[in-house]
Amino acid sequence: MAGLYIHIPYCHSKCAYCDFYSRPDDGNIDMLADAIAREYDIRKSELHEPLQTIYIGGGTPSILPDAVLARIVTAVRPAGVSLCEFTIEANPEDINPRRLDCWRALGIDRVSMGVQSLNDTELKAVGRRHSAAMALDAIDMIQQAGFGKISCDLIYGLPTQTVESWRVSLSRLLDTGISHLSAYSLSYEEGTLLYARMIMGRVTPADDDTVALMYESLTAMAAERGFHHYEISNFALPGFEAIHNSSYWNSTPYLGLGPSAHSFDGSVRRVNPASVKKYLQQMPSFEVESESTADRLNDIIITALRTDTGLDPAALPVGFRNEVERSARKWLNRSMLVYQNDRIVIPERFWLMADAIMRDLIIV
Repeated sequence: MAGLYIHIPYCHSKCAYCDFYSRPDDGNIDMLADAIAREYDIRKSELHEPLQTIYIGGGTPSILPDAVLARIVTAVRPAGVSLCEFTIEANPEDINPRRLDCWRALGIDRVSMGVQSLNDTELKAVGRRHSAAMALDAIDMIQQAGFGKISCDLIYGLPTQTVESWRVSLSRLLDTGISHLSAYSLSYEEGTLLYARMIMGRVTPADDDTVALMYESLTAMAAERGFHHYEISNFALPGFEAIHNSSYWNSTPYLGLGPSAHSFDGSVRRVNPASVKKYLQQMPSFEVESESTADRLNDIIITALRTDTGLDPAALPVGFRNEVERSARKWLNRSMLVYQNDRIVIPERFWLMADAIMRDLIIV
């Protein structure tokens, strides 16, 4: 199988924590749609396997006018192809019944929405445009429109957030009946507004103990509701795991279209320029990412160990496999790594320490 990712870089405004490539509407949305269609026509031969998933991300693709989105989908979705999953990312403030009907008509069957919190003070602290009530209303509208696959994002460790307010947001969100949850620890990335506020002393990152308590609450509450914790940051009701995103973790080939989009054909990674202007002027103008053998194998190690199925050592060349297994011994002796069905797995209770474990296994 293969996947298709389409990056729509436009946002109403930049969230304080965001370090993805995004920008306000610059009047080039129509030109961008045409360019994405052309890029697909030029590069579709890079997909050597049948297309199974499409993911439209950003940015905020839910701001696209219906007609523009329809042009993109018509250009990139092969006629007669039945997809396993077709996702669009959305923000609550963009959701309305007319737009949802358009998405359904285009074959989109999964909505991934950035909720981040159900506490208005926390939302304002990071520059989100919606309120908790708007997010809950949006989920209800998506459900009423007939979407059975609904994923929502939450962030823990937000400014002003407490363990109790985190639990309340999480509980209220799970009460809505969504089928998938992605939950991330807030990261202060250099170049973001949040990072600048931290440097100026206007915000203080949550301490490790608080983050650990929030993560423990997350895993326990999700399990109580029947969610499968299949990747460090991802939880799904059985059968609702994200197919497209899972391709990134198991090295499935995918083609990326649009500014800053990445592609992987099974052996080579490519990246488009992170600029609408350059993308429109030079398309296709991707760069081949320079990767050593160790770089490629480290990607496999890191992404695999983030999942509940873990790493298959047999997927590594013998020399590298031996090195990884030697490095794994101290963690195996402490039961912070285990063998399950001949695969090396980090038990869920140690996933919060995954970065430290994986650093030891990285090939240099």
